[in-house]
Amino acid sequence: MSKNLQAVRGMRDILPEQTPLWQWMEDRARAVLAGYGYSEIRLPVLEMTELFERSIGEVTDIVEKEMYTFADRNGDSLTLRPEGTAGCVRAGIEHGLFYNQVQRLWYQGPMFRHERPQKGRYRQFHQIGVEAFGLVGPDVDVELILLTARLWRSLGLADLELQLNSLGTPAERTRYREVLVAYLRERVDRLDEDGRRRLETNPLRVLDSKNPEMADVVAGAPSLLDFLEADSRAHFTAVCDALADAGLSYTVNPRLVRGLDYYARTVFEWVTTRLGAQGTVCAGGRYDGLVEQLGGRPTPAAGFAIGLERLVALLEEQGAAHGHGAPHVYLVALGAPAERAGLRLAEQLRDALPGLRLVMNCGGGGPKAQFKRADRAGARYALVLGDGELARGTAGLKPLRETGEQDDVATAVLPAVLAARLGVPQATGI
Repeated sequence: MSKNLQAVRGMRDILPEQTPLWQWMEDRARAVLAGYGYSEIRLPVLEMTELFERSIGEVTDIVEKEMYTFADRNGDSLTLRPEGTAGCVRAGIEHGLFYNQVQRLWYQGPMFRHERPQKGRYRQFHQIGVEAFGLVGPDVDVELILLTARLWRSLGLADLELQLNSLGTPAERTRYREVLVAYLRERVDRLDEDGRRRLETNPLRVLDSKNPEMADVVAGAPSLLDFLEADSRAHFTAVCDALADAGLSYTVNPRLVRGLDYYARTVFEWVTTRLGAQGTVCAGGRYDGLVEQLGGRPTPAAGFAIGLERLVALLEEQGAAHGHGAPHVYLVALGAPAERAGLRLAEQLRDALPGLRLVMNCGGGGPKAQFKRADRAGARYALVLGDGELARGTAGLKPLRETGEQDDVATAVLPAVLAARLGVPQATGI
């Protein structure tokens, strides 16, 4: 017997009972982004592999071990996007969005990394990415951070900590790298396998180790902040001061380095202790050299990405309701004439009440079966049509989630009655 087909390991289905919370969260995010003047851009999930090798860095874990890369029928090397910033920059260069322009953009969708699946970490995961181009000062860094803080408030989230650092310029990082490598080489016997590999390829990533056995080594490492020159130090101080002026608390974490090579100067993460090891919910920073690195004109840039699976997990952990997926009304139609009339009535009600969620019974069945379906659907009311209601020009309105008797309501006033009971606005002119 063949084995039942299942989802690919590390990729999961988001089921109908889960999607209302996702939709609610996404709607809140869209509203906050619109309030800051950010416009949506929709990007392909497949890009040329070279794009990520040039942007993320060939010696990063993502490029070395985690990308889904394959040759297509033309022999081109293609990669399922492991993150969104590179594709957004590619699109901006290709379509001339950056020349003498300021762009505030956002996107949403699945990303792909071949990592070890665990709670909060999947091989297909979803992000909202936000990018600002053409703004060189620390004020846009602050705007991006304040935007995320407003989103957390809109979602009712608590217990998120903001951590900040500055990675300085590439030249400042090069000088720091030499000192850090010398420090780590003296302690190479205390590094784990990943730490020894990163020492040769990307030593700053050693500071990002979560291995408790390396905590003392990481804590004692030189601080990159001590290697910042005047301009970078002033930029970081301005970010910190502006956040303090806005009343937003933060922690400076000199070990915060991010996993992508293109970051420079400000980097930040929002972290929580409520999700175990996968505690980073949102991360970002400046990447002023990336547009030029990918073939465009020099363009300052900053942005962040939010991990939606982790955000949903945090909402669920804090007891967020699953939104508005259940129908308001389930239309119970008893008999063939009622079924035909019910279809017409359902369309009329949807015209009159654009926000109405109405499920029409399909597949027949007696009263008991249909009321059972209505209850299983989670509907607040059953709307009952039978021969008697048709003769009287009425419909029965029966509460299913609260006490109360079934009312006989004239179909002419049914939209107004439903609007009042459900809090659903009527269409203009109805």
